[in-house]
Amino acid sequence: MGLVDTLETLSVSLCGISVILWMSIGTIARSEKAEIVGQRTIMSFCILASILLFSLHYLGGDLWGSRNAARPMAVFSLVLAAASNLNLKGKEVQGEVNPHQIRRLRAEKTDD
Repeated sequence: MGLVDTLETLSVSLCGISVILWMSIGTIARSEKAEIVGQRTIMSFCILASILLFSLHYLGGDLWGSRNAARPMAVFSLVLAAASNLNLKGKEVQGEVNPHQIRRLRAEKTDD
């Protein structure tokens, strides 16, 4: 098994593991610490897969029989790495009051 074959196997495996972790992030996110670890793992696997896919392309390898498939997959993997850092638990990023908080504030005012 040559270098190109090894790169192909590793990159496809890392992409597959990343997708499986991505699909199960809802279960992983039950605790905040596990969510952060899951996000960082997905991000790391995706970045490593992108590096391997770009290397595969520039070494003349092919992915699923296509010479041109490695680069778009590498870019998609980078997009998935960036998206994996989005929070599910929802840290307040807008700084605005959401409708649930407005309802609670109104309920508190009517109770007082």
